[in-house]
Amino acid sequence: MPRFSANLSFLFQEWEMEARFVAAAKAGFKGVEVPFPYDIGLGRLGDLLSMNGLQLACFNAPAGDWEKGERGLAALPGRENEFFEGLERAFDLADFVDAKRIHVMAGIIPEDEDFDDVYDTYVGNLIRAAKEARERGLTVMIEPISEAGIPDYMLEKPEQALAVIADVGSPALGLMLDVYHAQMAQGRLSETLEMAMADLMHVQIAGVPDRAEPDTGEVNYPYLFDLLDAHGYSGWIGLEYYPRMGTLAGLRWAKAWGISGDAVPPPVAS
Repeated sequence: MPRFSANLSFLFQEWEMEARFVAAAKAGFKGVEVPFPYDIGLGRLGDLLSMNGLQLACFNAPAGDWEKGERGLAALPGRENEFFEGLERAFDLADFVDAKRIHVMAGIIPEDEDFDDVYDTYVGNLIRAAKEARERGLTVMIEPISEAGIPDYMLEKPEQALAVIADVGSPALGLMLDVYHAQMAQGRLSETLEMAMADLMHVQIAGVPDRAEPDTGEVNYPYLFDLLDAHGYSGWIGLEYYPRMGTLAGLRWAKAWGISGDAVPPPVAS
C-alpha cells in the first residue's frame, strides 16, 4: 500500500506554513516534505513534526541563490566549498529531526563549462557526500528533472541519474524519482521503475502534463502503486502537485488510501 507524504510547498498553501503541518496530519498523512526548511528553525521544526506525529520524509540541501535562478551546486565547478557547507547544514538538520533522506540538487549547467568537467565535479562531490552521509546513517539522493521543470538541469532522464549512481558506487546515494518528470522526459514508466528499483529511495507524483492531482492525465497511478508494492517498495510517495480546486477538494482521489480532507479545519483568515 502506498505511503504518502505531503509536499508542503505544493499542498495546503491555503494555510500559513506552520499550520500546514497540522492540516497534513489531520488529513491522514504521516510524512511531509519541506523542500527548504531552513527558515523555520531547528527547534520549531522538530516541534511541528513531533506534535503532529509526522516524519520529515525528505528535504533539499541548500541549492545556491534560488532568487537568482540557481538550482543546485553539486555539479558546479568552483562551488565545492559552498556545496559542502550547505550539505553540512542539511546533515545537522537531518540529525536533529531524525530525517534520513536529503535531496542534493545538481544545478544548471553553465554555458561556458566543459561537460566533462561538470560531470567529474558532480561525481566527485557525490562520492564525498555519500561517504559523509553513510558515516551519519543518512542517505543523499539525486533526482532527474525534465526540461519542462528546470531547463538545462544537469540530469533530465532517469537513466542518466542511474549512470551517475553507478559511477559513485555507494549505498548511501540513491534515486529520487519524480514520476511527473520521468513521464515528461521520456515515458516508459513501467520499464523505468523496473530498471530503477535497486536504487529507488523516494518517489514523487503529479498528474501529467498539468502537474495537478494524479487522478487524471497520462499516468495510471493505481497501476504504478501496485507495481511498486509488487517490488517491495516501502518508501514514501510524495504528493508534489498543484491542486486544481484547492487542497482539500483535490484530496478526494486519495480516500482509498486513507487520506482525506474531511477532518481538516479550514484555514484561519489573516
